[in-house]
Amino acid sequence: MAETLEQVGILADAQPKIAVVDKGYRGVEINGVRILRSGQKRGLTRTLHAMIKRRSAIEPSIGHMKADGRLGRNPLKGALGDALHAVLCGAGHNIRLLLKKLRLLCAQILASLQDWLVASAAAPVIQTPPVV
Repeated sequence: MAETLEQVGILADAQPKIAVVDKGYRGVEINGVRILRSGQKRGLTRTLHAMIKRRSAIEPSIGHMKADGRLGRNPLKGALGDALHAVLCGAGHNIRLLLKKLRLLCAQILASLQDWLVASAAAPVIQTPPVV
């Protein structure tokens, strides 16, 4: 975990003060970094609790990307290939979510259009006599 925090410090140009991790990091301590573990209850403010919940919400997305989005196997070589593959898998996941919402929207539009057509076909037709 120390290497990961060092990399975060390089990328963000600031050393992290808080790390949110899962229960597998129980017993790990790093000087200058407060470690929050999922399921932790003691000593948490609302903000820190929200950070833990946000991390827990991201976990299923990563699992879906590994299973459905080919994040598990990387055909690209090197560190740049790893970075590109992660970004492209995230973009593909977001596009799949957008397409799912668009399919739902199209289904709702078609259903309302069908209801309107059925209602207009069932309405009685009033014919006015020709004006002489």
